[in-house]
Amino acid sequence: MRSKLLTVAIAAGLGLTSFSALAATPKSQPARVTVDAATLQQLQAQLAALQAKVSELEAKQEAQADAQVETAKTINDVQVAAAKPTDDLTKRLDKLAKVVDNTHVGGTMFFDVSNIDHNEKVGNARGRQVDGHGAVNGTGFDVKRFYLIVDHTFDDVWSANLTTDFNYQSTLSQTSLFVKKAYVQGKFDPLFTVRFGSADMPWIPFVEKVYGYRYVENTITDRSFEGGRSGSTATAGGVGAFGNSADWGVHALGATTGDNSINYQVSVVNGRGFRNLSRSKSVDTEARFGYSPIEQLILAVGGYTGKRGNDVENGAPTRTATRGDGLVAWRDKTWGVGLEYFHTENWDDILKYPGSGNGVGTAQGTKKDKADGYSLFADWKFYDQFAVFARYDKVDYKYTTLTNVERKLKDKYYNAGVSYDVLKNLKLALVYKHNKLDGPFATPYHYKTDEVGFWGMLSF
Repeated sequence: MRSKLLTVAIAAGLGLTSFSALAATPKSQPARVTVDAATLQQLQAQLAALQAKVSELEAKQEAQADAQVETAKTINDVQVAAAKPTDDLTKRLDKLAKVVDNTHVGGTMFFDVSNIDHNEKVGNARGRQVDGHGAVNGTGFDVKRFYLIVDHTFDDVWSANLTTDFNYQSTLSQTSLFVKKAYVQGKFDPLFTVRFGSADMPWIPFVEKVYGYRYVENTITDRSFEGGRSGSTATAGGVGAFGNSADWGVHALGATTGDNSINYQVSVVNGRGFRNLSRSKSVDTEARFGYSPIEQLILAVGGYTGKRGNDVENGAPTRTATRGDGLVAWRDKTWGVGLEYFHTENWDDILKYPGSGNGVGTAQGTKKDKADGYSLFADWKFYDQFAVFARYDKVDYKYTTLTNVERKLKDKYYNAGVSYDVLKNLKLALVYKHNKLDGPFATPYHYKTDEVGFWGMLSF
């Protein structure tokens, strides 16, 4: 538009210049305006040249505008291309940050430095210091447990847990690594959570939290006898524990908090514990129900029933192993006191043995067993991070031979010590332990162990 106006202006200027002389002629003498062919041709040539110049100028302006647009487009493309790797990296970092934020890695270690004095006596013979039946004389450092824990949260409902269990096996003289817990969890409500896989069982982990000194000693149902049940047979290494702390199966649990609160858990499991992922013809069930009329008072009952994984195809006939549990405890910021009780039947003698010969399996030459035990524990936080604690266990174990003769074992255990919370996640305790097992009257044997040292727990 500006070019056309310029053309018109120049043409008008040329016209005015050409006819300026005529404009100066007096009006009183009007003259006839004549333009010869040469002048007209000259004017037309000038106008054509002017139009060519204007066209050339327009072409240059359009080319310049196109160049500016192309340059702007190129700059934009470069900026987009440069920003893309940054955006991709940002997205990847955001994804990584989300994974890290939703994943917790931690661990717990139980360790000790102690001196053990183990003494054995058979019949009326003189007692002697000897290694065996779960005890090794001398002084040394030991890592009883090391748990490496990985928790990942997918959303507000679903999460997963992996917990490995490291310990030392004296029978193999080497360390072993197990998967203790590996489960997927759906938490739909505080009163309804479901876990699929190997997870905590209802009773033992619950009592451990109430007791508070698991790093010093297992609770009574999880503590193996030191000693044998039938002398020189395969069970001389110890009766074993009366429960599993974790097992493979489906677990449903829930709890409320504060006064007048409840808690529960029901687990349907394989029955052989977290170390043995085997299947059988039936599954076992363990359950717990707890009630706290006030927050500090804990009342709980529990039970177990099943074949403990022994009901296999083409296997020997089985009995049903059962266990009943009870707990009464008080725990506040200063005091803790509790009493745990259990009763079992056929816990070891699940397989039925016909005839008069020895059977094959954990319990040889016997028909059935039962046990009763209780554990009394207390602790007092008397100054800042310091506390004193003590515990006393007693177990009466009976089994019947193939000739219907009843044998009895009596196990007594106690410990006492002083604990110090070095840090929030580091506890140390100076402890003295004593354990004594008395064997059957017909072939009496007595195992006695005294141990003193430092026990500790590190968590992170």
